This record gives sequence, C-alpha cells and structure tokens, in this order.
Amino acid sequence: MAHDEPQRVLLAHGGGGQLTSQLIRELILPHLKNEALSSLGDSACLELASTSICLTTDSYVVKPLFFHGGDIGKLAVCGTINDLAVAGSRPVALTLSLIVEEGFEMGLLERILESIGRTARESHVSIVTGDTKTVERGSADGVFINTAGIGIRLPGVNPGLDRIAVGDRILINGTIGDHGMTIISQREGIRFESRLASDCAALADLTCRLFEQAGGVKFMRDATRGGLAAVLNEMVEGADFGIEIRDTDIPIKPSVQAAADMLGFDVLNIANEGKFVAVVSPATADACLSICRSHPLGRDAALIGEVVASQGAPLVELRTKIGGKRIVQMPYGRELPRIC
Repeated sequence: MAHDEPQRVLLAHGGGGQLTSQLIRELILPHLKNEALSSLGDSACLELASTSICLTTDSYVVKPLFFHGGDIGKLAVCGTINDLAVAGSRPVALTLSLIVEEGFEMGLLERILESIGRTARESHVSIVTGDTKTVERGSADGVFINTAGIGIRLPGVNPGLDRIAVGDRILINGTIGDHGMTIISQREGIRFESRLASDCAALADLTCRLFEQAGGVKFMRDATRGGLAAVLNEMVEGADFGIEIRDTDIPIKPSVQAAADMLGFDVLNIANEGKFVAVVSPATADACLSICRSHPLGRDAALIGEVVASQGAPLVELRTKIGGKRIVQMPYGRELPRIC
C-alpha cells in the first residue's frame, strides 16, 4: 500500500476485537467524550430532573453524506434534537449508532464524528452511548446513522393536535425548501447562480423560548420529509377544521423557488431540516412571531395562515397571489429520496 493511501474501515473494525476497541478509543471517543460515555458500559446511567420525559429515534441515510450547510453527522444530531424539541421538551442526551461500509475512508469518518461532537456540544446535548457496526462493501452507502434521544418535558407544556381550534394562527420559523433543494441539486450535479445551502440546525433553544415565554403554542412539528404540505395535512386528517395559508406570506428564498421551478417541484412539498410549524392562539400570535424573529434561527419567521371552519371534508387550501385558492395535497412520498 502506498504511504499516501488513505486509511479505510475494515470489516474487522466491527468485529468486537482489538480493532473495534481501537476505533472507539482513538477515533470516536475523542470527539464525543463525556462522563457517561467514557465508562463504555452496556447502557448509560442518567440522573434526570423530571419523571416526564420524551423519547425518540430516527435513522439517517442521506446521499450525499456531505452537502452545503451540513453533513450526515450534523443532520443526525439536529434531526433527533428537533424531534424532541417540537414535542415540548429540552433535549439532554442522545445515543449514536454507526453502520459503516467496508472501505470507507477513516478521514471522512473522522470528519463526520467531529461534526457530530461539535453539533452536540453547541446544543448542550451529550452523546451518552452508542454502537458501531461494519458491513461488507456495497451493503451501505458509506455511512448510515441511527440516533435516539431523550428530553425533559418543559413544565406545563403539552402540545397536541387536540388543542387546535378555529381561529388559531399558523407560524413557521423561516424559509422553506432549503434542505431538499440543496440535496437534490448536489445529487444531480446542478449548479445555480446562487449557491443553495441546507437549513440543517438544532431548534431546541428557540422552541424552548417559545414554549416558555409565549404560553400560547398549541401544536408544533418539524417540517422534514413532505415539507410544509405534509405537516399541514397531518393536522387536518380526521379533524373538524381546515387550514388556509397565504402564498404571499410563506417565506421562500428566490434561489430555492427558482431551483424548484426549474426542476418541477412544489416547494411546499420539499423537506426542511431547521424549520418547525407551530399552531398558536390568536392572542399570542404576535408575541410568538416576535420571539422567533429575535432568534438567529427565526429571523425570517412569518404567520402564514389560520385554522378555519371546515365546509365538508377538512382541507388545506392555499390562497394564491391573484386571490384564487388551490388545494394543498399530502405529498405522494417519492419526491426526494434519501434527503435525510
């Protein structure tokens, strides 16, 4: 082997022997170290300040692994933090399971681990336990990641679909479509005049402020796969109300809109990784908007519509720029494969 040949992952790195131990102690732990993880026990022991907790898990198989605005490691940490955050909890700890393909470059794996460690530290969340598996060449697309997370429910906070009522306002914390259009443009090798970048971000600091300071947040969900359209349609499914949103109030970057138009996508269906949709009471809507706009991850927040009385089957409708209406349907599900 030439001296400048990059080190690569071997099947033996997942075999539980000396190479596994070396991989964990020399490559993984330096980026993620904390007291709970360093013991390397079969499970992490946590002292939590509440008996009301939220628990979630998700797997990440994005392609490409590195994209403008993030990578699979940042995506895995942010995605699980956001699932906890929109449920009304403050994330405290994550698990991390890596499935690495034989032959994957050690240097790229270290870049992913460094990103995981940095994102977790910036979010004040610890990686407390995990697992590493290696699979034969061709069995995975470089690296797959599974993360699970635990968060402490904020006192007095209990968001849910059953709390939504006619007259409530629909709030989003910023521009839509950034992540999905970034991924698809990189996958297809398409360059635009303005470089697209994913909105991948951990939202817990902003959501905790919103829940704790505004008091009128009734429901919240992060707008990932299926985008804004999927979240709104999930809200009206089986409900006795509809939702009307306004085209002119939905924040969309011109570069994202141009890319979607060129490729034939509806931006409402495109995935986001740093955006939530919240249903807030009319009395607190302006305060919620102000809190969002005072935060770096909510500068472009907007009130984009209302919960309305249903005239039959509950629908999501978009009021267009020229005053007409069109139905916003639940995305079919194959618009953007492997975006998270």
